[in-house]
Amino acid sequence: MKKAGKIMTSLALSVACMAFAIPGYAAYTLSEEVKAPTPALKQAAEIGVRVFNNEALQNLPDKDAMVVMCFGTTYKDSREKTINPTIAAIQKALPNVKVVTAYTSHIIVDRVKAKEGLDIPTPEKALEQLKAEGYTRVALATLDVIPGMEYDYDTAIYRLYRDQFKKMTMGLPLMYWQGQEDQRDDVKATAEALATQFPKLGKQDAVLVMAHGTPHPANAYYSVVQDRFNGLEKGNIHIYSVEGWPSLEDIIPKLKADKVKNVTLMPMMMVAGDHANNDMAGDEEDSHKVILQKEGIKVTPYIHGLGENEAVRKLYVDRALESWNALENAAEGKTGGMNH
Repeated sequence: MKKAGKIMTSLALSVACMAFAIPGYAAYTLSEEVKAPTPALKQAAEIGVRVFNNEALQNLPDKDAMVVMCFGTTYKDSREKTINPTIAAIQKALPNVKVVTAYTSHIIVDRVKAKEGLDIPTPEKALEQLKAEGYTRVALATLDVIPGMEYDYDTAIYRLYRDQFKKMTMGLPLMYWQGQEDQRDDVKATAEALATQFPKLGKQDAVLVMAHGTPHPANAYYSVVQDRFNGLEKGNIHIYSVEGWPSLEDIIPKLKADKVKNVTLMPMMMVAGDHANNDMAGDEEDSHKVILQKEGIKVTPYIHGLGENEAVRKLYVDRALESWNALENAAEGKTGGMNH
């Protein structure tokens, strides 16, 4: 039995079941040997792109839309270089589809409205409006980087609102699959895309990629990212985080051991907002730039969000289209979609 089957068996424990990996937009489906899967077992099997068909609403006509969820930013300049063109690229790929932008940060929604008069909806408001407009099928997409706390919010939206529509799908963040069980390696693809903005490095040079960090177990993704950076063989590249592990303090001893004299700092975040401009590249005593300068290291900040990188933007478009294709596919069961 494959490792994937072992994983699902450990999830089910007393329930005799098997699961198998399926390349494509969904990863697992329960074996036919599971005659009466419980709601808990069904939910545990929701891995990959989620798909929900509401049997009670199947007589409704199809009227489709997409909601692209992201944390948002109050930095207008960065928004116009990152979030907006990424969603515009998704809209270009779906020219005849209603694509709605929704910010998951309610605080940012309020601040942007107060400061700019721009009324960006939360995912809840976006879906309520789509329902009021008669939309019956909705594909959800996300501009999250890892499946952490923000992605948990996205999937909570999916679970809480899917019963109100004929069909709903939920797409994946930038990094999800890691090459396991014949799945694609999103982390490697992201590392390669990010590397298109790396400078050429000499023996005394390094690139420090700043992630956000999270108390969520998904913080472990950063270790996988570091492994993929190492595999690029492009020189001294390290990932660190603002609010998780590894921190900058964990990286500095490695820089000293490698006799690094020059560092390029860059964020691994959709936007170059407060963390990039202040925590990373600010002039305060506790900014990462100043801390490194005190260690005798020359620092060059690269203050650009992921949405400015065309290679990364293409990956986000691919993720959104996965959710859309799952919405349009009328036979998910044949291709591995979760039809619960």
